[in-house]
Formats: sequence, structure tokens, C-alpha cells
Amino acid sequence: MTPKRTSISSYLDRFAPPEGLLLLILSVIIGAVTGLASVFFVKLIFAIQNFSYGTLTVFFPHVGNWIYLIVPTLGGLLVGPLIYFAQEAKGHGVPEVMQALILQGGRIRPRVAVAKIMASSICIGTGGSAGREGPIIQVGSALGSAIGQVLRLSDERIRNLVACGAAAGIAAVFNAPIAGVAFALEVLMCGLQMRAFGNVVIAAVSASVVSRNIIGDAFAFEVPTYSLQSPVELIFYLILGLAAALVGIMFIRMLDFSETIFDDWKFPQIFKPAVGGMLLGILGLAYMSLPGLSFPPGSAAHVTGINTPIPHMYGAGFPLIEAALQGNTALWILVVLIFLKPLATSFTLGSGNSGGVFAPSLLTGAVLGGAMGHLFYYLFPSFGNNTGAFALVGMAALFSASARAPLTAMLIVFEMSNDYAMILPLMVAGVTASYFAQWLHHESIYTTKLARRGIRFFEGRDMDIMQGVKVSEVMKSKPVTIQSDASFSEVMALFQETNILGFPVLSENNTLQGIVTLQDIHRVQSDENFSSKGLKVSDFAMEDPITIYPDEPIWAAIQKMSPRDIARLPVISRDGSKTLCGIISRSDILRAYDVGVVRKQRGQIVEHQVDLRKQKENGFVEFVLKEEDACNNSMVKDLALPETINMVSVKRGGQIIIARGNTRLLVGDVITVYGRLKDINSIRDFLNTCSLPDNLKED
Repeated sequence: MTPKRTSISSYLDRFAPPEGLLLLILSVIIGAVTGLASVFFVKLIFAIQNFSYGTLTVFFPHVGNWIYLIVPTLGGLLVGPLIYFAQEAKGHGVPEVMQALILQGGRIRPRVAVAKIMASSICIGTGGSAGREGPIIQVGSALGSAIGQVLRLSDERIRNLVACGAAAGIAAVFNAPIAGVAFALEVLMCGLQMRAFGNVVIAAVSASVVSRNIIGDAFAFEVPTYSLQSPVELIFYLILGLAAALVGIMFIRMLDFSETIFDDWKFPQIFKPAVGGMLLGILGLAYMSLPGLSFPPGSAAHVTGINTPIPHMYGAGFPLIEAALQGNTALWILVVLIFLKPLATSFTLGSGNSGGVFAPSLLTGAVLGGAMGHLFYYLFPSFGNNTGAFALVGMAALFSASARAPLTAMLIVFEMSNDYAMILPLMVAGVTASYFAQWLHHESIYTTKLARRGIRFFEGRDMDIMQGVKVSEVMKSKPVTIQSDASFSEVMALFQETNILGFPVLSENNTLQGIVTLQDIHRVQSDENFSSKGLKVSDFAMEDPITIYPDEPIWAAIQKMSPRDIARLPVISRDGSKTLCGIISRSDILRAYDVGVVRKQRGQIVEHQVDLRKQKENGFVEFVLKEEDACNNSMVKDLALPETINMVSVKRGGQIIIARGNTRLLVGDVITVYGRLKDINSIRDFLNTCSLPDNLKED
């Protein structure tokens, strides 16, 4: 059933405002609302912290150090029901946003925003070792998605608005608009997409303006002015990047192990966050019994008025980060927290509590950098005691290793510290950590959870989906071709008539000989001695082009196209005869992804339908309607479908349309049919000719 139109979406359909203007207005709205939400979120965290470690200690002074165990456990008990209300709010949130962007057209349930804010504020406020950025990213993304769904926008526009919300969240909560844009495009959108860039920037600016007008425009950390004393120091920062890669992988694996243990544990989900809070409390209680601990002012993440010191691994840890950046932290504390902070975060988020991993990564990187700064000063005292500078670079290096986002790491550390003089060390350590970690451990801290669910990404695409669709399903089986002995004027006429940028070249026996593109024409014409007289296609066409077989997956086509940025591949038979079966282009691959998404979503539904699965003679099939199919622009009621086959749905423009009699089929539609398997195998031929295959006429 087609979704019911809202009054707003009907207004947009009637007046059809320019796409750029519409998205610009929506970006401003999303940024402003996300900015307000981030301010509310941060103030709510501070209020809960003040109550948990300030007010409660006044009313119950005899609790003593047991407050470090009781408060996180109670916080977990309160978070459990909220997570039950919206499962997407569990954990650090960014993987769920990535999954929605790639597999669900950016569609996120609006209730996630409410559950995420409440659950995360309780978790962090009661001491949970988590950051603020993950929740506000998910909140902003849910807001952008909700607006896009209400207006019934296309998948591409909804994804754009989701990225706007994510960038706005980072910009507001960290006062770092440039880093917010970089995070949305580098991590969520898996690459710089210029069509989304402008709107994401506007959303980040809007969120920053709102946030700064309410809570001020001070930088997150007060950092002394550091500088690169000698180019030789870059070697030390390179070593720091290598160490950060190892610690980052340790962090990823600890969190993944904790999530796996809690997910597999047969225990009521509603109580798992409390167990994680209790484990965190035991860790905090043991830590507070260590002698010689010192606490920076405002140990509860910049909250004033709290007399109770809070363990360094609790909360986001911003005060300790600032102390490390200023070089005011003891070496032994730095070394211990390299391991305790990831462990505390694993207890918190692995058990199902809600929060982000951004701030824990920054704190772990700061203590790692500070500790290595002490080591380098001990070994090479002539270079000076710049432990704070190494802590600053360590923040960027460890987040780069964890998230595989060196650009975001460099920018956010720069914006949070306002220290441009350290940009070269930031670049060296960040890129080194990212590449070395990628070499040792393929998944990032954001994609590990998705990989456990069978979702593996490459450049914004699910590799499993791209493996599940064959080239033959989406290739053009009747491509425009040209003979190798055709004249130059003939090929020029063919380019002008078809507006196609490349054709397969066939030999005399109609086998593939090469491929000719418009670039080949321009190359020939640029020759000073160019003359079209007597010039044949075989004289300038590319011989022995890269080819692909029809039974190979779409992923293989992408791999073959990528190195040389090829726009199309000829498809040949496997029998060695070089018989041309068709041609596949980038647009065909995009349609193939839609086929794979529909197939995967259908598989997730069917796997729970045991009765349907038992009927081995029945099944589903999905395919894309091609230009050469004769049933294009036909209505379903006009198709003489056999009684054993039913057309289930049509995916068009990111929307699923339930097939009715008056549904008209268009080029590019992803059609899903269900029926008897022996008949369903012939449905492709049927839709190609719009007449029943011979083997179906008896039915």
C-alpha cells in the first residue's frame, strides 16, 4: 500500500520548490533543533551528575566510597526500560545510523531520539564510561530522518538530511562545526559527496550558532601553545601513531568481546545495563582505593559544586583530558588508564547502556600520548618535556585508529584545542594510526558490531549485498554495438544518435574484439595528422578490454571498474568464445544494489516464516526492469501472468509499491515476484516479451 500523503508533502508536490532551496531550509531547521537538543542533553547530564555525586552524598553521607558502586548500578536499572522501548538506543548508536543509511534509505524511528537522550544522560550522569557525541549524532540523525519521511522525500534526500543531523550533533556538542561536517561525510557517508556537502555545512553552522548563543563559544579545552621544536620530533609522533593503532585495536576488540558476551548471555535484557553498571562500579571502587590519586577541578566533566571526587574513567573524562594536555597528570595514572578506560567503556556500552565512544577514544589517546611523552623525555631529554603536546596528538591518533577517520580526528582536536601549530604532528600520527590499524584489523569501532550482524561495508555499500546479485540480473542484454570494420563517420553518427558514451566492438564473427568510447574519438581527433578518410573503428578502439562473466557477482564488477575508473564492462560468455552477452555500467550497479537490498530485507522476513520456507517448490525472485524489456510502461493487469506466479511489490525511487492491477511498470523498477520455482525461472523471459513462455502455456 502506498504511504498516505501528508498535507505538507502534498503542498510540496503541488508547488514543487527548487530542490536546493528545500534542502537548504530543512538543513537550517535540523541544525537549529539539534543544537537545542544538544544543549538540553548536556545540561541534563550535568544535572544528573550533580544529583548523583552531590545531592545524594549530602543526604547519605555514610555511604562513603560505596557511592561509586551504587550509583552506576542504579543508573543501569533506569536505562534498561528505556532501551527496551527503543532497541536502537542501545550502545553507542553510530552503527545503527550507518545501517539505516546503507540498508534502510536513512529511515530511523523518531522514538529513538527520545530514548537515546534519556538513556544516555542517565548513563553518563551516573558515571557510565561513555561520550556525548554518539547519542547526539543519533538524535540529530533521527530528526533529519523523521523530517524526510514526513515530507516523503526520496532515499537520497533522506540520507542527506540524516548526515545533516549527525554533523549538527558533533558541531553543537563539541563546538566543532568543521569536524562535524568531516565526521558526517567521512564516517557516515563513507566519502566526500559534493551533493551532500553544502547542506551538511549549513546544518553544522546552524547548530553551532544555537549552541554558542546558549552555552558560550569557549573551546572545550584550555591548552598551552605547543609547537614542533624540530622536524626530528615527527619520528616520535610517527611512533606514537603506531602505538595508537595497537591500543585502538585493543579498544575495538575489548568492546566487541563485551558486546558479544552480553548479547549471548541468556539474561533479561532489561537488567543487563545494571550488570554493566555494577561491573563498572566494582572497577571504580577498586580504583578509588589506590593511593596517591589526584583529581583535577570539576572532576565530574566540568560540573561545579560537587565535592565528591569521581573516578577518572567515569563519564566522558574531559577534566582529565585537559589535565593531560597541560602536562599535570602523574605518569602512573596515565599508564593505568590506557587499559582501564577501554575496560570501563566496554563494561558500560557492551552491557547495553547508552553513550558514545568518541570521548573515551579521546581520553585513551590523551593518556597514551602523555605516557609516551614521558617516555620520550626520559630517553631524549634534549627535546624537552612536551608531554602535553604528545597527549594532544595522541587524542587524534587513537580516534583515527578506532574510527578510521583521520581527517575528522585532526579537525576535531584542532577545533577543541585551537592549537594549529601542531597540525603536522596531528597529520603524521593520525594517518599512520589509521593505516596501520586498517592493516592489522579491518573493522573499525563503528563497523565491528555491523560485521557481527553480517553487514560489511565498502565505500558506503554492503559487500554482502553486492555479492548476492549476479551481473546477468542487471546487465543490458541487448547493448548497442558496432562492427570493427565500421568507418569513423559511422561510429560518430552512432554516438550522436544514441548519446551513449561507449560501445562494444565486434569482429567479423560477432565476437568481442574491443570497446570504443568517446574518449577514444577525442584522442584520435587531437592528433595533428588526423584524417577520417579510410579510418576504421579497429584502428583506434581499445583491444582486449577488461571483461566480466554473467555469473559473477556485482562486487566483482566494482573491483574491476575501480582501479582505472572504468564506466562500463562488456559481459562475455565463460566458454572462451568471447561471445558478447551484454554490457554493465555504473547505473546498472546502482540498480543492482536496490535488488540486493530488497532481497536481503525479504530474506530477513522470510526466515521467520517457517511454513513458507518448508514449501521448497515455491520461492521469490527480484530483478530490475531494463530498457529492452517489452513490458515497460505496461500495467500489471495487462500482463498475462500465470496463476502460479504473483507479483508482490515494485521498488521505485526508494519506495516500496504493492503491485496492483493499475500499477504501471517503468524502467529501473525492482520487481519482486513469488510463485512456483519451476515457473518463476521463466518469468524474466515472460516480462521481456510480454507473452507467456511455451513451458507456461499449459498452466
